[in-house]
Amino acid sequence: MQHTYKIGGMDCLHCAQTVEKGVRSLQGVTQVEVNLNTATLKFAGSIAENVLRERVEALGYKLEIPTSERYIPTPGGVIGFVRFLLTGDTSRFALAGGALLLLGALLSALQASETLTNGVFLLATGIALYPLARSGINNLLINRDFNINMLMTIAAIGAALIGETAEAATVVFLFTIGESLEGYTSERARESIRSLMTLVPPTAIRLTDNQQTVVPVDELQIGDTILIKPGERLPMDGVILAGESSLDQAPVTGESVPVYKTVGAEVYAGTINGSGALDMQVTRRAADNTIARIIRMVEEAQSVRAPSQTLVDRFARVYTPAVVLVALVIALAPPLLFNAPFLDPGDGTHGWLYRALSLLVIACPCALVISTPVTVITAITAAARRGVLIKGGAHLEMLGKVKAVAFDKTGTLTRGQPSVTATHALDCETGAECPRCDDVLALANAVETKSAHPLARAVVDAAAQRGVATAYAPAEAVASLAGRGVQGRVDGKLITVGSHALFDAQYPHDPALCAEVAAVEGRGQTTMLIAEDQRVRGYISVEDTPRPESAAVLRDLRALGQHTIMLTGDNAAVARAIADKIGVEDVRADLLPEDKVAAVGDLLAKYETVAMIGDGINDTPALARASVGVAMGGAGSAQALETADVALMGDDLTGLSFVLRLARFARRLIVQNIAASVGIKIAFVLLALFGATSLWLAILADVGMLLVVTLNGMRPLRYKA
Repeated sequence: MQHTYKIGGMDCLHCAQTVEKGVRSLQGVTQVEVNLNTATLKFAGSIAENVLRERVEALGYKLEIPTSERYIPTPGGVIGFVRFLLTGDTSRFALAGGALLLLGALLSALQASETLTNGVFLLATGIALYPLARSGINNLLINRDFNINMLMTIAAIGAALIGETAEAATVVFLFTIGESLEGYTSERARESIRSLMTLVPPTAIRLTDNQQTVVPVDELQIGDTILIKPGERLPMDGVILAGESSLDQAPVTGESVPVYKTVGAEVYAGTINGSGALDMQVTRRAADNTIARIIRMVEEAQSVRAPSQTLVDRFARVYTPAVVLVALVIALAPPLLFNAPFLDPGDGTHGWLYRALSLLVIACPCALVISTPVTVITAITAAARRGVLIKGGAHLEMLGKVKAVAFDKTGTLTRGQPSVTATHALDCETGAECPRCDDVLALANAVETKSAHPLARAVVDAAAQRGVATAYAPAEAVASLAGRGVQGRVDGKLITVGSHALFDAQYPHDPALCAEVAAVEGRGQTTMLIAEDQRVRGYISVEDTPRPESAAVLRDLRALGQHTIMLTGDNAAVARAIADKIGVEDVRADLLPEDKVAAVGDLLAKYETVAMIGDGINDTPALARASVGVAMGGAGSAQALETADVALMGDDLTGLSFVLRLARFARRLIVQNIAASVGIKIAFVLLALFGATSLWLAILADVGMLLVVTLNGMRPLRYKA
C-alpha cells in the first residue's frame, strides 16, 4: 500500500536525499520517493505513523498529512520571508540566537565584562546551532552521511573553542538565515505552480430540473450540466450544450486571441467566458481537469532533472566530506611540517586552525546546489503559464541546445482542415463536375468514412455537401495502406483511395492523367486517385492552407539560427509549394511513418540536436526519435500530453518560438549561476589560505551569493520573448 505525506523544512536536494535515505532504512518500508519540488514523501510498506514521524523529525524536518484544502495565496517579498522565518523551527532558533548576538554586540560596544559578553555570544551560538547540530549528528548516525549542517557545527564549535565567540555566533546566524532563504525560494517556486489552481473557481452553478444550485466543484460528476455566466471562469472541462461565446483560453493554451465556441465545442477549466451564457456538460472530474493535469505534470516534470543539475548534485555529494578532509590537512600539515602557528599568534594574523575553519564555512555549497534547480523550476512554470508544458529539466536544457527544427506538415504548419477543391472522373461527360464525378466522390466517401485522417474528413464533408454521402453503404474490410492510402470493399468491389505514387506503382493509367495530377499538385493541392478493382476511376484534389502564424514563426526561428525542415507524407510538389509560401528551408516528402523516423535520424547526424514538431499521435515515432519531441494542441489530447517531451497546449505555433527563447535564456542563467557560485568559492578559499578573510565575512559572502543566484534564477517568471 502506498502512502503520501508532506515534508516541511526541505530547502535543497540534499534535504530530499536525507529524508529518502533515512525513511528507506526503516524496517517495513519497501519503496520510497521524496520529491523536493512538491515537498512530498511517497512510500510503500507497513510502518506506524509515529515511527515515521520520529525518523523524519530526528533528521530535522516535519511530517505533515496532505489536505484537500484549496490553495490560498500567501504574501511574497520581505513580508513573506519574515513570515517564513517565524513559522520555521530552525529559523526561530536562529532569530533567538540573532537577538542574543545583537545583545552581545551591544555589550561589546559598551565595553562590558569580557566574560559576560563571551557568555552571551556562546549562548547565542548554542541556541542557533542546536537544530543544525541535532540534524547533522542524527544524519551521521542514521544515514552515515556527513552533511552541511555537520560541517557548520564543526566550524562553529571550533571557532568558539579558539575564543572567536562573536564570529561563531555570527556564522551560525547568517548560515541559518541563508538556509531559510533557500527554503523560502523553494517554497515560492512551489507556490508559482500551485497558483495555477487559482485559475479555477471553487464553486459552480449546477442545473437540475431547471433549478440552479451553487455547489463546490469537487461535488460535480461527469455528465452534470452547469451554467457559465458571461465573464466567468470555467470551473470544469466540458462540452457546450447550449449557447455560444468567445472564450479567452490564454491561461491554459497561451492563445492571445479569444476563440469562438458553440454547441458541441470542447472547453477547458480555467478559461474565461466572453459575453454569452453557456450551458456546459462536465466531461472530467475536478481532479482530472486540464488545470489539474497541467499542475501534476509540471510537478512531475520538475523531478526530471537537467544534466547540469545532476552533475552539480553528484559533485556536491562528495564535496562536503572532501572539504572536511582538506580542512583537516590545512589545519595540521603546516604546523607539523613547517612549524607554522596552529592557533592565532596574536600579531593580527590568523593561525592555520582558523584558516581551516574559514575553509569549512566557505565550503558550504548552498548557492551552487540551488543554482540550477531554481532556474529549472521557474522556467518550467513560466512556460506552463504561457500554455507550454515542458516535461522535465532535461528537456528544457535540450531545447536550449536545439540547432534544427523538423515539422510535420498537415495540422502543424497547415491548418489541418483540408477541403475538396475538385472531383474529376476520367469518363466525365461535361468536362466539369457531373454525375460520374459525383460517383467517384461517393465511392471515396464510402471508404473514407471509416478513417480519421484529415484528408478523409475533407472527402466526407464534400460528399455531404454534394448530397452523395448515402449513395453507397460504408465500405467493409477497410484497411490502411501504410501512409499511401486506404482500401475497402463497396458492393463487392475493391475500392482504393491513394496517392499518385501508389497508383504509379500498382494501377496503370494514362500519362495524360499523370500530367493533369502533376499540374494540380504543382499548385499546392493534394490529389487522391480512386480505383475500382484495377480500373482507375478518377481523382479528388484537396487543399490545406498554411496556418496564419507559420510564416512569422519560421522567420523567427531563422533569426535564432535554426535550420527548418518539413517532413511530410504528401507528394514533393505539394510540399514544396507549401514550403515556398511559408519559408521552410528544406523539404522531405513522400515519407511513410518509418521514413520520418529515418529522416529525423539523418538530421540528428547532421545537426546533433533536433526538435520534431507534430500532432503527438500520428508522428509519435518521429517525436520519440528526435532530441526533443513537441506535440501540438496538448490541451485537447491526453495522448499528446503523455507522449511528447514538450506540449504546446494551444493549437498555436507561436509557443514554439517562445519556448526555444525561454530555454536559451534559462541555460544562460544556469551557466551564470554556476560560474558565479564557483567563482566566489575559489576567491574566498584563496583568501582563507592566506589568512585574509574572517569567518563571518566568508559566510556573509555565501549568503549574498545565495541571494544573487536565487534572484537570477527566478528571472524566467518575468521573461517575455
